[in-house]
Formats: sequence, structure tokens, C-alpha cells
Amino acid sequence: MTSPVQLLKSYQSRVYRDQSRFIAWIAGRQIGKSFTGAMRAVAMSDLKAKNDFLIASPSERQSLEAAEKCRAHVEAFKTVKIAEEIVERDAPGALMKSSTIIFENGSRIIAVPGKPDTVRGYSADIWMDEFAFFEDPAATWKAILPSISNPLKGLKTAFLTSTPNGKSGRGKRFYDIVTDKGSIDPTLMPPQYMAGAWSIHRTPITLAAPELGTDIDELMRAVDDDETWKQEFLALFIDGTNVLLPYDVMAKCESMEATLSITPEEMAGRGPWYAGIDFGRTSDPSVLWLMEKVGDVLWTRAVKTRKNENTVDQFEVYRPYIERCTHVCVDYTGPGIGFGDILDKHFTCCKSTGAKFGGEKVELCTFTVPFKCDIFPKLRGGFDAMKLRVPFATETREDLHEMQQVISNGNYNYKAPRTDAGHSDRCTALALAVRAASAGSPYIPPFAATAAHDYESRSIDG
Repeated sequence: MTSPVQLLKSYQSRVYRDQSRFIAWIAGRQIGKSFTGAMRAVAMSDLKAKNDFLIASPSERQSLEAAEKCRAHVEAFKTVKIAEEIVERDAPGALMKSSTIIFENGSRIIAVPGKPDTVRGYSADIWMDEFAFFEDPAATWKAILPSISNPLKGLKTAFLTSTPNGKSGRGKRFYDIVTDKGSIDPTLMPPQYMAGAWSIHRTPITLAAPELGTDIDELMRAVDDDETWKQEFLALFIDGTNVLLPYDVMAKCESMEATLSITPEEMAGRGPWYAGIDFGRTSDPSVLWLMEKVGDVLWTRAVKTRKNENTVDQFEVYRPYIERCTHVCVDYTGPGIGFGDILDKHFTCCKSTGAKFGGEKVELCTFTVPFKCDIFPKLRGGFDAMKLRVPFATETREDLHEMQQVISNGNYNYKAPRTDAGHSDRCTALALAVRAASAGSPYIPPFAATAAHDYESRSIDG
């Protein structure tokens, strides 16, 4: 019988077989680092009876995916047996606290979102996947370090894997570790070397491509962005990103009274109502985020998504909601232009690319960089001021958490990684709904005193 270990590529095998206590892997995208990390977690759990192995990832979705990869490796190894699996939440729809796989030998693999409070207290071997993209890597590392360094509980190992995320912000701690506090030129890193106590591996896509069969030229053309290519695929440290909406910030505004569904008929006699629509046609879903203003708080009443549906049919679905709203802000970029042109035939509309919004029912919004730098900090400000209420819903929470503040050459922008679920389409729709409400009677004061980067600087260690 072929062992799953024999499936590893040579660069994956070097990491898998590394016996160092502290290992960090600077990995380009699409090289199989999570595949390798999950195999390593299963093998160590099988070899060490009654041992805990903690997996932390930047988000709940990624933590669950890591646990799923571990389950797949258990099936492949054949000799490893699972006795029980447990997913722990405080309430249905609440943020996952942990997903645990219990082996017959008493060992456990515990997957958690990478937050200081979720990793604290464990005495376990640890794997932190995409460590440079945690909400606060420095604080999370501080929280776990006492548990793995206590000799009375046995020597524990630390395994960090990540694509680079710049030299500052969230990426600073990973950069400092792999370059020994910045003393090594990251553009000259060999595939494996030592930085202090750490055994460092670096695998850009160019090193992995011959074994993977990747067409580098074709991939470069598909990426079509020099900075993305350098950071995501060549594993170089280019600027960085920050999370727009950390879990803790969202948790303060989650409520059982916020809902995901309401009919247009149920809106009668209530309100005022505001909505944001992020339009998608095939690759990404369309999302209408509907909010009701109660006092000085905006309450989520519906989050209606449509995918692979023609523009006219989407208009017919969203039309009765738009008719009952005071103001609606709509994505008027790319495929959204056609949808906006239909709206312009039925409602009073204005077109905007900046901060000004008149009294029309519908604002057609072109997503320029200045426009995004206007709406997303204001969305964060609404959460900080606790003037928004959103539902307990895993899919919605993960979508909001994916939105990133991107720092490039000192300039700020907002982007989200593309997943099977889209790329933070709900977050964009919510930001548009907040803008729509701001055009009505005021509910959130301008947050001009808070620079786009100020709210994240508080989470940086040192």
C-alpha cells in the first residue's frame, strides 16, 4: 500500500520531515502548504498518544477547512482512527470556538480561529496557518507562547506557515521571525536556512512549479498584477494588509433580533428602510443588504443573495424592496452598470464616485479607490460606535471578516480574497447600506478624525 507521505513533492517533504522544534514556512500560493501541514498534524497525533495538536487559522472558515484536510489525511493513512469529532459554539450561528478530532489513541487535533483568547491555555504542539494574516499575530503568539514553553508540560513544537503579508502591520511578527528581526534580506532567502531558533523554509511558486507542472507564464498573465505576483506567488514581503472588521468588533453588534429574511409586505408600516446592493452575475453573487433604522441604530432585516441569475430577473426580485426604501446605494461597476441602467429607468437615480450623495432614491456608485476609502472606514466606524446590528450567522460573519485594508507604497485600498463564496460581497453591500442611511436622517457622525489606518495601529505589537 502506498503511504500518503510518498505523495509529497520534494519541497513539501523537506518541511514534513524537518525535526526542528520551531519551523516557519514562507510559502507562495498554490504549492500545497495546507495539504502538507494537515498531513504533519495527523502523523504527529498518531505517533504521540494523548497529545494535543492545535491548529489556528485566520478565520473560522479556514480553521474548518484545515480540520477537513486532517480528516481526509486520516482516511488516506488507513491505520489512523478517529473516535469522535466535536464542533463547539456558544450558540447556533455564533463564532466557532473549536473543531476537535479525537483519535483512538487519546490524541486530539483542535482547530480554532487564530485569536488570542481562542489559543490561550492550550498545552499543545501548534500549527498556525497563514500566520501573517491573523487579526493580531503578535498578541496571538504571546498568548500561546507560555503554553508551549513550559518544560513541566513537555516540550511542544511550533509550526508557522504563511504567505508574506508585508514587513509591518499584521505581517510584522512573521517577517521578524523568518528574517531574524529583519537582519536577512528576504529577496535572497535560500529554500532552507536558520534564523535564530527557527528552521526557515521558503518556497516560491517558481521553485514548486517544475514538480507541480504549473505554467508560470500563464499564471503570471492570469494574475496580471506585479505586487500580487511578488507577494502571493514569489513569497516576497511587499507592504501588507489589515482586517477591516475583526471578530471582536463584530461580536459587539451581533444580535438575535437582527434577521436574514423579511418579505416586502412585512416592511409595510415600519422603517425608515435603507439598502445596499453589490451586484454580481456569475462568478460572484449579488447581495441586497436591507436595514431598518430604529432610534439611532441600523438593524439588519434581510440579506438576500442571488447567483447565476440574469439581470432582469434579479431586478424583479429586488424591485419591491427598493420601492419601500428611502435610499439605496448600488454597485455601478462592471456588470453592475447594466443593472444600474435598468434602475435608472424606474427610479430617480444619481451617479457618484465620491463622497457626495444627493436626495435621489438610488445612488449608482462607481467603485474607485477614493470611494472605497470613504465607505469602508465609515462601516468600521459604525461597528465601533455600535450603531449597527447584524445577525448571528457564520456565512455572513466570515464574509465581513474577509475584507482587507491593503497598504501599498503608503496608500490605502480595500480588497478581499476571492473564495468559492465570492469576495466579501455581503461586506460591500453592508457598506453601501450604511452609506444609503447616511444620506437620510443622520445616524452616524462623520469619522473624519479617524484616519483609515488608525484603528488597526492599536493592534500592532510595539
